[in-house]
Amino acid sequence: MNISVQRPTILIIDDVPTNVQILAEALNPLYRIKVASSGANALEIAQRKPHPDIILLDVMMPEMDGFEVCRRLKSNNETSNIPVIFVTAKNTESDEELGLNLGAVDYITKPFSIPITKARIRNHLRLKHQADLLESMSMIDALTQIPNRRNFDTTFQSEWKQAARNNSTLAVIIIDIDYFKQYNDHYGHGAGDVCLQMVASALSKDIIRPGDMVARYGGEEFIVILPGTTEEEALIVAERLRTSVENLAIQHEYSKTASVITISAGITSQRNLGDNTIPQNLIDSADKALYIAKENGRNRIYKV
Repeated sequence: MNISVQRPTILIIDDVPTNVQILAEALNPLYRIKVASSGANALEIAQRKPHPDIILLDVMMPEMDGFEVCRRLKSNNETSNIPVIFVTAKNTESDEELGLNLGAVDYITKPFSIPITKARIRNHLRLKHQADLLESMSMIDALTQIPNRRNFDTTFQSEWKQAARNNSTLAVIIIDIDYFKQYNDHYGHGAGDVCLQMVASALSKDIIRPGDMVARYGGEEFIVILPGTTEEEALIVAERLRTSVENLAIQHEYSKTASVITISAGITSQRNLGDNTIPQNLIDSADKALYIAKENGRNRIYKV
């Protein structure tokens, strides 16, 4: 079986074609190369997805020097974590100190050694890979292996802003496993963990559109984000989720609702998410709907 491994991308920023050519020819066998000859062009490329894995940045450039480029990269949330290595003829101690204080991970002065430069790039890419791995792990719930509360909070803020910009709808579904405490009490916490994993898997399989997300919200609660989704469409999704969980047929003799594990869900969908609305209000509305669904017998969906 052939496994395709994508090569890391390096963005080389230098206004001197000869310098770019030297670096590109040395690095091209191992990396994908992107090139920018000005600060403005560099920022545009760096912000474009997929982002470069590392940036090699000259200092002396017209209009916008490398120090200013680095400053802007580090002040932008989308590019702040991209490692920047200065590769420059400015070799004073104060220049190097400034570059590192701006957030660069390394400072290489010209003329440079190709083997040493390649080794430094390789080391910084390894560190970035480890940091990315830790970051991704911190966004996944360890038990259910779906996005966790932190991941949801970050995604929800982003989707809220996008919906406000585009004047589009944003729907939220909050889900609670019915009588889960009784399940844990009688079947044990080990069985409870397995139950959570099975429910999370079922919910994830039914969230199929790119951009939609289901996350573990805490305990036996899950939460779903549905960008560009009306209340009626969210109801269809919620009913599909409710049916999927019920069809797992996980025995629950101590539920007052059914003989198997079931869920209740609260739904809300909102448009016109302008300056006068608060993101938390959308979640609170879905939570209120969940409360009503539980008060009215559970294993059901309610909308507000």
